[in-house]
Parts: sequence; structure tokens; C-alpha cells
Amino acid sequence: MSFISMENITKRFSKAGGPAVNGLDLSINKGEIITLLGPSGCGKTTTLRMIAGFEHPSGGRITIDGVSVFNDSHSIPPEKRGIGMVFQDYALFPHMTIIKNVMFGLNKWSSREKKKRAQEVLELVGLEDYADRYPTQLSGGQQQRVALARALAPKPHVVLMDEPFSNLDAGLREKMRYDVTNILRRAETTAIMVTHDQKDAFAVSDRVVVMKDGIVQQIAEPKEMYRCPKNCFVAEFVGKTNLLKGKLDADGQHFHTNIGKVMLPQQFNRHSLDEVKLSIRPEGCRLSDEGAYCGAVERVTYGGEYQELHVRLHNEPDLRKDPMLIYAPVEQDVEVGTTVSFDIKSELVALVE
Repeated sequence: MSFISMENITKRFSKAGGPAVNGLDLSINKGEIITLLGPSGCGKTTTLRMIAGFEHPSGGRITIDGVSVFNDSHSIPPEKRGIGMVFQDYALFPHMTIIKNVMFGLNKWSSREKKKRAQEVLELVGLEDYADRYPTQLSGGQQQRVALARALAPKPHVVLMDEPFSNLDAGLREKMRYDVTNILRRAETTAIMVTHDQKDAFAVSDRVVVMKDGIVQQIAEPKEMYRCPKNCFVAEFVGKTNLLKGKLDADGQHFHTNIGKVMLPQQFNRHSLDEVKLSIRPEGCRLSDEGAYCGAVERVTYGGEYQELHVRLHNEPDLRKDPMLIYAPVEQDVEVGTTVSFDIKSELVALVE
């Protein structure tokens, strides 16, 4: 049985407009870390707020640890749902010490129990030596860990995190992805995060839920979602890709496109496919002197870990269509105007709707 279950959840803010969340079904296991990923306005934050009890669904059912916290006949208030919340701005009290911030939500605990539990979670997040400092004396990453410690202190059923890394610079952001994940794993806590950043979602999550216009597009593990996106939106939202129109070959193993025949990672039943495209990840295109595909480099962008090559294939002279995007090693000298050859690895090719 799922630890958290959302069944046919819908949310409308007005009768005139469309639903902010439309028929969402989601089951989460105990100890699992899930991320709701999508652009602004896709319904991910509304979904988080409905789980927390800050928003009432227009219909559906939400169950947490076997208890129905919302259905068409009743709704349990937020403070009784056993939820810890980490807000985007951390929401720490500046006039309170770190340990008092962590103790704040432990209303029904004795003073001795409060202090003991606060010390335990501060040790868990590596801030036991900062108990008597104030939030303004801590870095952004440390403040985030305090906010997480406060959310974990009451031993909640689930921790909800709303864009937890958005206020951090790039270097600290990468470190905090690891730190937060490690803390949640050690605490054996179920967690749901909201973000619009694919790297945040992939680094932290067991599974990712991609949303668009209030509708779930795909639920999958990060690796599966990147390699096998379900549709064009997911393919483009969770990373850069090349989308090509074409037709499935009679053998079900190849796809005919305007750049030539491309091998697929598995055999498909052509009768089950209609109006599909091919998604080819840039890193799936490997430069080779004897590659099957050939074109001229129109633009080179240095990305630090790799170079982005925009290649106009010789058999695709139509300038209205985007050139192929290929990742090349940074140590390889490639200049605009040169001709390159490459092969396509079928493992990073997917048919998408």
C-alpha cells in the first residue's frame, strides 16, 4: 500500500478558467523522494499546497499513512497532517537563535524533550555547533539546513520542499543537493520537492513527476525519463534534444528521417505508432571520422564540460529547420565552417508523441 496517495485530484480557482491541476494520480512509497517538475503555472506548487492542506482540492482524495486527509466530505487541517514544510525563503525567525528556531514547532513537547530533539536534528544536519547563533550569522546553505532541521524536528510523515535551492548560487546549489539528499536518506524521511530546475530534480529524486498545464506528462526515475521521454514536451524540458519527424521502417528497428535512417534502441510495432517523432540527445551524437552522418558546423558554444556544435547536415539544406545539436569533447578543436562526421548511439534515441 502506498504511503501517500493522491487520487484524481483536481483544483479549480475559478469556474471560468481551466483547472490548475487536472485529474492527478500519484502514489508515493515510504522513504521515497519525489520531485514535481515543470514550468511556472504547471500546477506543481498548487499540488504541494494541497498535500499540505493550504489549498483545498476541488475534487479527489489524498491519503497519508493510511489516513484520508482530504476527500469530498472532509479535510484535516494542515497542523494535524504530520507535515514538515521547507519554504523557498526558509522563513526563519531572525530574533531567535538557531536552536529556538528548530524548537518552534514542538508545541506539545516538554522543554527537556524540545531541546533534546532540536539538538538531535541539528546534529543530523551538521549544525550542532551553531545552536546559539542567529540566522543572519549563517550562510545561505546553513540557513537552508536549519529550515530542514526545523521541518524534521516534529518527526513528520512527509517533508515538503518548495524550490529549496532557488536562492543559492551555482556552486553552493550543487553541494546542497547532495547535503539535503543525504540528510533525508539518513532521517529515512518521505519527501516531496517542487522545482522548475531539471538538475535539482534529477540530483535529489527517486522519481520525477513532470507536469504541464495541470496535467502529469510522465512519472519515472531520472535516468529512465532522460533516456526514454514519453513526449516532445518531456524530451525538451528535461534536457536539450533534437526532435525529428519521420517514419518507422518495416523492420520496426529503424526510423527514416530527413537526415537519414536512425537505429532505435528496441523494436517497435509500427501499428501502435501514430504521429510520432524521434528524440536524439546531443551526447548521443559521437564525432567520428567515418561517421554515418555528415554536416557543416554553423556555430560552436563552449559549455565548460563540453562544446555545443550546431551542425547543418549535407542532406538537410533547408535553413528554416534547426541544425543538429551535438556535444563534442572540450579538448577537440572544432571551428565554424568545418565539416564533421558523427554516429548516433541508439541508447539515447527515443520515439516520442
